[in-house]
Amino acid sequence: MNQDLPKSVNLMVISPSELLVDEEVQEVSLPSLEGYLGIYPGHRPLFVALGQGVLSFKSAYREGEVPVRRGYAEVLSDRVLAFIEQGEDETVRSSEGQG
Repeated sequence: MNQDLPKSVNLMVISPSELLVDEEVQEVSLPSLEGYLGIYPGHRPLFVALGQGVLSFKSAYREGEVPVRRGYAEVLSDRVLAFIEQGEDETVRSSEGQG
């Protein structure tokens, strides 16, 4: 395994009205138009359209979910930047981990 790979990725999830998530995570799942994509530190660069589903993420201390209606994401080896649209009544869901 390459020792130059990052240990985490900075996840930023932005809706038209606010910054929903900005934190270091170890895993991200994106609802692309062709199915879910698992993103881990060191992922190859990718630009992807997002469809309806749930963007989920895990850090050492918590797990979270963000409902997505549509959007797009840029993935780099150390960063995931997602611009999304949500329904009016949808919010970020989070749970504290055991750790």
